[in-house]
Amino acid sequence: METQTNLSQKISFTKEVKNYHPEILTDGALTFLEALQNRFNERRLVLLKNRECQQQLFDLGTHPSFPENTKEIRNSEWAASPIPTDLQDRRVEITGPVDRKMVINALNSGAKTFMADFEDSNAPLWENCLQGQKNLKDAVDKTISFYNPKRDKTYRLEETTATLIVRPRGLHLNEKHLLIKNQEMCASLFDFALYLFHNNEQLKENGTGPYYYIPKLEHFTEAIWWNDVIDFSEEYLGIEHGTVKVTVLIETITASFQLDEIIYALKDHIVGLNCGRWDYIFSYIKKLRNHQSFVVPDRAQVTMASPFMDSYSKLVIQRCHKRNILAIGGMAAQIPIKNDDSKNTIAFAKVQADKEREVKNGHDGTWVAHPGMVKLALQVFDTYMPTPNQVDVKLNDLKITESDLLEIPKGTITEKGIRENINVGIHYIATWLGGNGAVALYHLMEDAATAEISRTQIWQWLKNQVLLDDNRTFNNTLFHLLFDDELEVIKNQVGDSLFETANYQNAIDIFYQLVTAEEFEEFLTTRAYQYV
Repeated sequence: METQTNLSQKISFTKEVKNYHPEILTDGALTFLEALQNRFNERRLVLLKNRECQQQLFDLGTHPSFPENTKEIRNSEWAASPIPTDLQDRRVEITGPVDRKMVINALNSGAKTFMADFEDSNAPLWENCLQGQKNLKDAVDKTISFYNPKRDKTYRLEETTATLIVRPRGLHLNEKHLLIKNQEMCASLFDFALYLFHNNEQLKENGTGPYYYIPKLEHFTEAIWWNDVIDFSEEYLGIEHGTVKVTVLIETITASFQLDEIIYALKDHIVGLNCGRWDYIFSYIKKLRNHQSFVVPDRAQVTMASPFMDSYSKLVIQRCHKRNILAIGGMAAQIPIKNDDSKNTIAFAKVQADKEREVKNGHDGTWVAHPGMVKLALQVFDTYMPTPNQVDVKLNDLKITESDLLEIPKGTITEKGIRENINVGIHYIATWLGGNGAVALYHLMEDAATAEISRTQIWQWLKNQVLLDDNRTFNNTLFHLLFDDELEVIKNQVGDSLFETANYQNAIDIFYQLVTAEEFEEFLTTRAYQYV
């Protein structure tokens, strides 16, 4: 076993850690982590407690609203700091986990930027997170390579690559393998700090900078926390103030009511907001789950054309452009379909329609999940957005109300939708437990956000005993009938031996417990993380 030398007595590792990765967890890096944890973790825990208090108010029947005490921020004239040159054109961004081959392929994909993800598309095994940091360091150093013995092929970076942006884990997650004062490390700080510590100097030499995506904010006070973390880190490492730049994902229903406040809190660092559509749908259901008569139809029926999603997207564009930052559109989950031209044509048509809607609405860029979709998305944005961005599209006459953001989508709940949620949820969790957080299922790239929708809808529908489109009531009897039937489907899909593995059996148990629990659990990943 490798050992770590010169550790502070306040820093320790859990017994599961077999490789301390001393090339990443250097003494200097660990000291930085300790400083951040000591200074900011207690505030993080208070912010998480505030989320619980807010949920209690929602459960009593209140709705999200525009804060009265921050009206001056929303109505006054101000702008964020200028956007660095290499972040001004983000017309197509590719996202994916931080495994070595993915990092190389994404940087070579032809997309303008690559979001290297420690969050929803990364299963946070210790090795994934630490090897991911090494992969990113090698990418920044331009020394990264990957050899595939089966294909006898070596992957290396091309001369021109996408601009690198890193997404750390959300505030609700811990890095359980690293303890500071016998307390689990905040995963957000862990991911953020290691990338910044090891790469800020080389990034500057490369003519770029430390760029991040911030996920799952629920309140502008959380943006203030992140701003303080960044300011402290820049001063600690001797980095010029304002060097660290962030794009904030608007992927919670509460954040959409505080867009100006979030931008204002980070105005020296922020360069854009992104419409994280899947987590947004998950948050919309989750936050209002106990409202009487609040029921959302099949996931497949909730699209960006749904009124509440359309309103949220346009409001993001308006508020971003008013503050001179970018508004990035959402994910196209479709992936190319091999050996089926008709289905592939349909998939590409869906992506094209989605991207045309975004660019015509005023978005400055969009997300794709697969290199095979980069060219199509680029063509759409090149056609309708010849300039690097369209921040000059101000949408001043747009009026989005609180009720617009909360309008319940119309649609039906079907047996097919129930089965798909059960099937996708279990497959995804099993694969996540095995170390893969980005899973291709039924020609869509699924991550933790889509799995969250799947289990949340089942929980909500079962709790409300909703009426299906065929007039059956979705009660416990019908749920168990469909659940057991889908288990047989899954067994046939993966085979008996894989079905009987710990990952699949644990996934079945996790999913079942989540959807049948009396009290809703905020994130499936916090429960599933106990198994890795």
